[in-house]
Amino acid sequence: MVINRLTERLGRAIRGDVPPEPARPGAPSRQHNLFEAAAAYVAASAAGDDEAMASAESRVQPDALMFGVTELARRSLVALAHEHGTTPDLMARSLLGLKSGQQPRDRAGEGPSAGAAGPS
Repeated sequence: MVINRLTERLGRAIRGDVPPEPARPGAPSRQHNLFEAAAAYVAASAAGDDEAMASAESRVQPDALMFGVTELARRSLVALAHEHGTTPDLMARSLLGLKSGQQPRDRAGEGPSAGAAGPS
């Protein structure tokens, strides 16, 4: 019966008796962790190592790499802010060379009050 087969397969999976799924042709033999790839990519970028960056990019899908890099940036920002006794917002602005409280600019490079009449 179907339920017996499913129960048996579940039991094998829990015990670890399930053989690994066959690899796709051309796929790497080991599934890479997206966080390992993101760490390698960012470290290679900081070192200016284009070859290592390309290697890290090839390990995972582009959207997974972007997620990993974003998560690494978030965690790094929180850790740095904690070490410096400041907020993540202020730390991010400091790292990017922005003044604290500076308003983001629009696409034309003008501030939010661009076009407003100033004092005459």
